[in-house]
Amino acid sequence: MKPARILMLVFALAAGALAYVLADSMQPDTREARPAPADSEDVLVAAADWPVAKLLAESDLVWKPWPSSMIQPGMIRRRAGGDPVADLRGAFVRQPVLAGEPVRRDKLLRTARNSGYVAATLAPGMRAIAIPIDAQGLATAGGFIFPNDRVDILSAPRAEVAEGQVVRTLLSNVRVLAIGQNIAERAGERVLMGATATLEVTPEQSERLLLAQRTSSLALALRALADAGTSAPVEAGDSIVSVVRYGAQGAK
Repeated sequence: MKPARILMLVFALAAGALAYVLADSMQPDTREARPAPADSEDVLVAAADWPVAKLLAESDLVWKPWPSSMIQPGMIRRRAGGDPVADLRGAFVRQPVLAGEPVRRDKLLRTARNSGYVAATLAPGMRAIAIPIDAQGLATAGGFIFPNDRVDILSAPRAEVAEGQVVRTLLSNVRVLAIGQNIAERAGERVLMGATATLEVTPEQSERLLLAQRTSSLALALRALADAGTSAPVEAGDSIVSVVRYGAQGAK
C-alpha cells in the first residue's frame, strides 16, 4: 500500500474518533446520582399500635435507625449509660401511638407502682365516682358517650307522680372517665357499654351524687365538643323541668 494512502486512512480514523468523542460529550448525562448515605441514630419506636391506657412492657419498645436530620425534640435516642426501655416499663399510654412511630414521653404517663390509670389521670383535688346506668345506653345518649367526653347529669325521682315528675340538672360539664370497665376507645372501635359510668367530680359533688343515686334515676346528657371546655364540673343550681302528665303540670 502506498504511503500516501496509508496516511489518508490514518487521518480518516483519527477524524472519526474525534467526532465520536465530541458527539458523546454533548449528550446530557442521564445517569442518576446516588445520594450519599445519610447519618442516622437509633431512636425508640412502638413495636405495635398502642391504644390509650395500655400498660407498657419492654417488648412494646424497639430501637430503629432514624435519619439524624429528621430527629425531632422529644424523641428518645439510644445513649450510653442509660436504659430508656427499662425506664418506660410500666408506663401508661396517654395518647394513641401507631406501630413504628417514635416514642415521646409526653404521650406516656408514669404512676406509682400500685396506682392505676384512672387514679393517675384525676386532676388534683378531684374524685372518681361511679353511677349506675343501663347497659342499653338509654341513660348515656344512646351509647354515644365515650371516656373524656363532657356531660350534664340529670336526675329524676324514681317514685311515680300522678300529675307530673320533676327533672333536675344536678351537675354540668362533668368529665367521663370510664364507661363500665372501658377507660379508652381502642383503635377506633366503639367502647362497649357497661353498667356504670365513672365520673370526675369534686368531693362535695361526689356526696351529692351518692345521695341522688338512692332517691333518683340518673342520666347523662352529652355536651357539644365546642361547648365542653376543660373546666371543672359546676353546680347546676335549681334548674328544673316539670313533666306534664294528663294535662296537669307538676309543682315546681
